[in-house]
Amino acid sequence: MTVTARTRSVEETRALGAAVAELARPGDVVVLAGDLGAGKTAFVQGFSAGLGVTDRVTSPTFTLVHLYEGGRLPVHHLDVYRLDQLSEATDLGLAEMLDEGGVVLVEWGDAITPVLPHDLLEVRLTFGEGDDDRTLTFQAVGPGWRDRLAQLELALAPWRGAC
Repeated sequence: MTVTARTRSVEETRALGAAVAELARPGDVVVLAGDLGAGKTAFVQGFSAGLGVTDRVTSPTFTLVHLYEGGRLPVHHLDVYRLDQLSEATDLGLAEMLDEGGVVLVEWGDAITPVLPHDLLEVRLTFGEGDDDRTLTFQAVGPGWRDRLAQLELALAPWRGAC
């Protein structure tokens, strides 16, 4: 089952990310998929802020992984765009990140789905009609997020009116 929401600005995408973060639990994995510039990092910025992270959140495109602490849960922010092979994803230490009790957000995560846990939330961002319009489609994979689907729908209610 999927839930769809729409935003009309980067600020709205961040606010939506913060609303989703309210539902985050230790060990959650959130996969972010979408074209370049679709708003994956903006979503992570809002999600991190929603957890209480005060550090500046930037895309880890060249470093692959950023860790943000100081909030309700540690945030492991991965960007796997530059990985050449699926085997490289296993070298990132995903299992260890999950064991630490934080949340893992993976930009371009649909490229490494086979090595990710089978319990995750996929967020697909697509461009809308206006320059800053985005459609976000959420799909719960596995029981962890499926059990929170009703809560997710409520959290996304402010952005679902046009869906």
